[in-house]
Amino acid sequence: MSDLRAATRQSTARTGIIEFEGARGTVSIPCTIADVSGTGARLKLDWSLAFPKEATLIFADGLRKACRVAWQKRRLLGVAFADGVASADEQALMMTEEEQALHRRHIGAQVKGAREARGYTEAQIANLVGVSPDFVARAERGEISIPLHQLTHMADLFLVDLDSLVAGPASIAGPHGQEPAGAPLR
Repeated sequence: MSDLRAATRQSTARTGIIEFEGARGTVSIPCTIADVSGTGARLKLDWSLAFPKEATLIFADGLRKACRVAWQKRRLLGVAFADGVASADEQALMMTEEEQALHRRHIGAQVKGAREARGYTEAQIANLVGVSPDFVARAERGEISIPLHQLTHMADLFLVDLDSLVAGPASIAGPHGQEPAGAPLR
């Protein structure tokens, strides 16, 4: 695992609880909330059993967000906030402004690297995703957040998984220009 990926997860880590209705009532599972954005989060669970498609994420300060599961890989879980983009006040409770800016820049760098690795221009991606080229440029610089549905669409276009756009290494090429394992093929 790259140092940047570990640092990104470390700097945005929060403790929380994921809660859902089970066969015998409410189930509450402690989790680490990582890579929070305005549209969702990645969770590390102490749970390896089946997980429902909808749950409530509870932050340490009591903020509750209804979530839908976007993806699950063993004990890692990607969730999208069911009510869309979190308000500015909610985001301030979830992450500091500095963490939010770092997260946007990291995702922007990932998107740009994957886009360039596949040979797309900003204008082509903008057309395919249904946004302006200015939106793509600003998102790649980390000036604005990319909604989860657009990130998912971009991941599909770049033939990478969503996790690699949100939390993968900062660059597509590794040392000496070699691509790391799991990097998109050219």
